[in-house]
Amino acid sequence: MTVYDIAAKLPSVDVLRDRCKALAVLECIVGGGEPYYAYTRAWGDDEAALMSSGSGGEWAVVFTAAGAFIRAFDHESAMTPYRGPDHELWPGLLDDLPAVFRPQIEEQAFGDDEGQFLATAVLWRLFDDDRWHAGEGITFPPPRGPYDTDPDGSGRLGILLDDIVDRYVRFAEDYYEIEVDPTVIEHVVAHRPLTDVVVQALNPQVTVAGLHEDITAIGYPIAGA
Repeated sequence: MTVYDIAAKLPSVDVLRDRCKALAVLECIVGGGEPYYAYTRAWGDDEAALMSSGSGGEWAVVFTAAGAFIRAFDHESAMTPYRGPDHELWPGLLDDLPAVFRPQIEEQAFGDDEGQFLATAVLWRLFDDDRWHAGEGITFPPPRGPYDTDPDGSGRLGILLDDIVDRYVRFAEDYYEIEVDPTVIEHVVAHRPLTDVVVQALNPQVTVAGLHEDITAIGYPIAGA
């Protein structure tokens, strides 16, 4: 899977925003430490969804007044800027990036200690676009083995595709080593109001009241609120 495969399958900007919020809510309920998925409505003047594996894999979706910008980084990818001493981006990664998204390249959170932008995959979509875009003509490195099917790290964005419920069930089993009810995950993904029944089906130790501040900050509906 490459950034082109992801671009062809991602939903509209508004649907993507809702899915990102749902992942952050699920993380609030299930997670307990550093968040794997997060969402903030205070990313400067914008909003942002963030993923961090804690082991060098991460992505961010920045929702702006113009549309959405996605940056993914996999430190193990052959396309990492760390492959050379000058930390240059892989050729073509930012080709044709609209000027309105250029400020994202200067975002401190997306750079190294010297402020140089780090990414192995970049996508964007303006609100009046009919599809997602990535740099044209990217030549991906050859596979390094039979299991090297994600050369640019964009595969981690697969959780945001239409099979998000099934993917999250597998994620919870692999990462948190728990079994979750797909119907409960579907409830959250559909942005139905959160209740204690839903929350405690995922984590009996938490309540909506205990999560109220975090859930409200994400902008997700709570029953009776």
